[in-house]
Amino acid sequence: MLGKLLKGRAPAAPLQPSPGPATVAIDPARPAVLNVGGSSKKVGIPDHYAGWTHLVLDIDPRRGAEIVCDARALTTLAPGVFDAVYCSHNLEHYFRHDVPKVLAGFVHVLKDAGFAEIRVPDMPAVFRKLLDDGMDLEDVLYTSPAGPIRVLDVIYGWGPEIEKSGNDFFAHKTGFSQNSLCEVLLAAGFAEAWNAPPYGEYELRAFAFKRPPTPAQRKLLRLPLDPPGAGV
Repeated sequence: MLGKLLKGRAPAAPLQPSPGPATVAIDPARPAVLNVGGSSKKVGIPDHYAGWTHLVLDIDPRRGAEIVCDARALTTLAPGVFDAVYCSHNLEHYFRHDVPKVLAGFVHVLKDAGFAEIRVPDMPAVFRKLLDDGMDLEDVLYTSPAGPIRVLDVIYGWGPEIEKSGNDFFAHKTGFSQNSLCEVLLAAGFAEAWNAPPYGEYELRAFAFKRPPTPAQRKLLRLPLDPPGAGV
């Protein structure tokens, strides 16, 4: 159910941030989305970004990211460049005290009318399943295209990926509930945060806007078209 609240990965060797998105060709005639932690364009992004300029930011340069940067250092990049930030299953890879730095970076690189789309594991749903079904931490919670995902993998990060890569930035260092995700987004400076239907199992999804969404954004993202308080 869609709901709204109103405001009242470290590498094995150090990597240097790129000079920033201002050095990357962006067509001013098209909206642009920054895919934070997206690794590669081989991993698809939602259809509502079709036709947008799509740039990937990642700390690991080996998979073809246009911008190589630690997401905790986004404020070193050019401000107000992107119409949207898309961050899928990346925010949980930072310690809780670093999450505000990452989100402040989202606010920094977004245009005034920009928004962020966030996807993270739904930890309360995982814990409910664990307790209600009497599961063990080693039990398979669900099967993804990449393989079986255990309860432990959702809590601490996908074990096979961490082992194969040798990089602990694939580990999960924090977690979120629906309320806590919106709360950190609002605390970071976004004016509005909306809970949205998830794309996958045991997942939370949220939109955060620097200022109230326009009718065009509401339609694009399938948010309620009536503004808060309409008809009251």
